[in-house]
Amino acid sequence: MKQPDTRSFAIYSRKSKFTGRGESIENQIELCRQRLRSMEVPEEQIVVFEDEGFSGGNTQRPQFQAMMREIRVGNIQGVICYRLDRISRNVLDFAEMQKEFGEHGVDFISLRDNFDTTTPTGRAMMLMSSVFAQLERETIAERIRDNMYELAKSGRWLGGRTPTGYRSIPVTGSVTVDGKVRRAYRLETIPEEAEIVQLIYRKFLETYSLTKVDAYLLEQGIKTKNGREFTRFSIGNILRNPVYAVADEAAWEYFEQNQVEVYAQRGDFDGNCGVMAYNKTSQKPGKTNQTRAMEDWIVSVGRHQGLISGADWVRVQEILDRNKSKSYRKPKSNVALLSGLLFCGNCGSYMRPKLTIRQNAAGEYIYTYLCEKKERSHGSVCKQKNINGNELDKAVCKQICALTEDTSEFQKQMKKVRTAFEGSNSGHRSRLDALMKESKENEVKIKNLVASLETAAGTASAEYITGQINELHEKQQKLESRIAELESLTWDTAYSDADFAVLQEALENFSVAFDTMTVEQKRAALRVFVRKIVWDGENIHVYLFGDPEGEVDFSSFPAECVEPIGTDRK
Repeated sequence: MKQPDTRSFAIYSRKSKFTGRGESIENQIELCRQRLRSMEVPEEQIVVFEDEGFSGGNTQRPQFQAMMREIRVGNIQGVICYRLDRISRNVLDFAEMQKEFGEHGVDFISLRDNFDTTTPTGRAMMLMSSVFAQLERETIAERIRDNMYELAKSGRWLGGRTPTGYRSIPVTGSVTVDGKVRRAYRLETIPEEAEIVQLIYRKFLETYSLTKVDAYLLEQGIKTKNGREFTRFSIGNILRNPVYAVADEAAWEYFEQNQVEVYAQRGDFDGNCGVMAYNKTSQKPGKTNQTRAMEDWIVSVGRHQGLISGADWVRVQEILDRNKSKSYRKPKSNVALLSGLLFCGNCGSYMRPKLTIRQNAAGEYIYTYLCEKKERSHGSVCKQKNINGNELDKAVCKQICALTEDTSEFQKQMKKVRTAFEGSNSGHRSRLDALMKESKENEVKIKNLVASLETAAGTASAEYITGQINELHEKQQKLESRIAELESLTWDTAYSDADFAVLQEALENFSVAFDTMTVEQKRAALRVFVRKIVWDGENIHVYLFGDPEGEVDFSSFPAECVEPIGTDRK
């Protein structure tokens, strides 16, 4: 006799955003539950995975991935979803998912599409439906590109972060992108910023080096439009941006050679305006914008003034490409313990380790800590003395070991650490308990309203109920966000008596065990106890956790650790 399958049955639901219409996350889940009840699946065997605010265009969704992990370890016997496109809108992703379901003996049911993988017809119909979902997605992408063409005709600035050297001015009229009407802008030159952009291009063409341009801007005290210091990254972005190029013959030739789609006639590149590039970056929520391949760009003549001749802009691109192909990573010290903890007392910058070719008496390669700003400016902005990293690491470790050996001082520090942890934890816990209680009450209200919505379907009250669900859902999202935040804070400070006993024992044995630790273990051990270290050129100041005002002051630091000002400066 065949034994009943005791594995769980997964409900998967997804929605790109909450709209309040009939396919809310709650509705999807409740309808799937009803189907499972009709199949006599016990409630305790039902597990729910829900993603809200995620596209079905790929599988990079947290709850979907969690469900797949459960499937791979054999905990799931079947998956049910409200509609096929809730789980995937990509035919390749869906085919791969279906294959994996088959390998693990997992059935799949799509409620509204009436698909069931237990039948050959169901499997064929699911593939056909997935093909249409993929077709719809590609149609949307094609429509967006058509909108880009319309935008390119106008040569207008679409909005967003305005590039250095310009301000965006609203103009009469609008542009349509993906069915959304957006206000049109034009770029107007800001003379003082434009001069900085031209200076950056000029210096790069003189030096062929981002590092040297960075050093020059630091030396001259030249800041970004937001009043911050330029970095090599921000300088590189300016040098790569086609918005600064004059739309002339040289620019046309460059884009033509690189297979960029130019939405203009060659004669339009007459040197009177700048270049405008659309579809240049891939913008994904929560991620840094990525520059697309040039063949994906759509380039046209803008309505703004270009700042750099096409020939100079093209030359800069060629130099950047050549430098990139020759680039290599400088060798770094892999034994430095204080990187990320050590700061310059003069300018506040990090002090980073730099490996030298010299060796000490023990045959170890000597590494030097030097101020990051001093290195970038070649000593023109900060002149902090360098310091011997080998000796500094040993001295700091020796002092920390001595501190843990001093029982009275150690106990005082531990008491301060625990008091700080317990104070913040108590406040977080009380607020967390209240929020969790409110969240549970809110969930009950939503479930009751969902049940009422089924009864009221097609009546005038349905719209009112949907509005209530919508409001409660928004409230629930805010509650869950705050709960997650407080749980994170509470987790960071959740030390029980046993936890503190273990921590105290570990630190009491610090001096005994330290010499036997690996480099990674030593780094981690120091970060348990040390908040930051400051080198002021004469003394080392070590600040400990749990005592914001106090510090261990190494006033008699070994003189041989201090490097001459000019040593290893570059």
